[in-house]
Amino acid sequence: MTGEALSLERIETAFGSTLILKGVSLAVEPGEFVALLGSSGCGKTTLLRAISGFVDVRAGRIQVGERDITHLPPEKRDMAMVFQSYALWPHMTTAENIAYGLRLRRIDRAERRRRVQEILGMLGLDGLGDRAVTALSGGQRQRVALGRALAINPRILLLDEPLSNLDARIRHTVRHEIKALQQQLGITTIHVTHDREEAMIMADRLVVMEDGEIRQVDTPEAIYNRPASPFVAAFMGADNVIWLDIQPDDGGLKVAASDYSDAVLLPLGNKRDAAGIHVEGEPSGRKAAHFRSEAATLLLDDQVPPDSLVLRGVIRQSTYPGGFYRYAVDIGGDSFMVDDQRRVTPGDRVRVALPAGALSLFSQVFEGEENETVH
Repeated sequence: MTGEALSLERIETAFGSTLILKGVSLAVEPGEFVALLGSSGCGKTTLLRAISGFVDVRAGRIQVGERDITHLPPEKRDMAMVFQSYALWPHMTTAENIAYGLRLRRIDRAERRRRVQEILGMLGLDGLGDRAVTALSGGQRQRVALGRALAINPRILLLDEPLSNLDARIRHTVRHEIKALQQQLGITTIHVTHDREEAMIMADRLVVMEDGEIRQVDTPEAIYNRPASPFVAAFMGADNVIWLDIQPDDGGLKVAASDYSDAVLLPLGNKRDAAGIHVEGEPSGRKAAHFRSEAATLLLDDQVPPDSLVLRGVIRQSTYPGGFYRYAVDIGGDSFMVDDQRRVTPGDRVRVALPAGALSLFSQVFEGEENETVH
């Protein structure tokens, strides 16, 4: 089983007069695992359904290999989808569910039996072929749904949040199983999810969407460390924001002093250098600095880490989510979340160190929510 390249060129879809996908273009390499990531309403599910043929495309082109499949029905696209609900037939056994697509394609009985046994072994379901799917665990049912999709040897595998109905422990195991199987088979895979961690673990590249458009396409590491917009930064967890005045100085960036920080010279990074400060646009003027709570460090003595911005604040709240403390720190009238292993009392004055590589600077801050008419 080998995957094929998938090409989307300026795809548009609409619900009535409302434009849902707004000229989406994307190129997926053969055998690549790509995750469509975004908040509810960003358009990722609509894009997956447009690829599969379940949503009509108003404009643009979808191509698999050398074939233009834009207006082909789903059954002619040589794709298979695993749905969020699994969509298994409750009156059928495990083997019968896996063989369902083969029967529709009029594959002879002997070949169906051989293929089903192969899939059962591949997915660790040996001995469960005669069991009713209603008697299987959630993780086993997920594997049956995946097996039914793989049985027809699709060139493109589409995953529509297939792990969302599993409990956390099983979900963590199954996501690694799916990734390992995808790599083993070399099948081109498109995975829709709103779970950032799941997407980063499973995908070769992430496609972050907002309001029916793609905001950034890159490797998980690149998007995590170098977000291209305030929305992407916030969505990837860098939702703490503080305003800074900066100017180029001596090959780096001079951060001006403020009511809550002293002036400091920080190294300037780039898309390949995660150690320096990341600035989108002109590296001067007033910028919104995004950072993650786990990147910040409380300073309880006079030691200051090199190449760090140090902010002065007051502990307002303390919680213990497990393994560390999470503090709400008041800095300049705003509250920021900071994680630390040490216990500090609310009301204490503290300093917060932010390494240059943890800062992503933009000329504006993301404040909006997704358009809920988009799905």
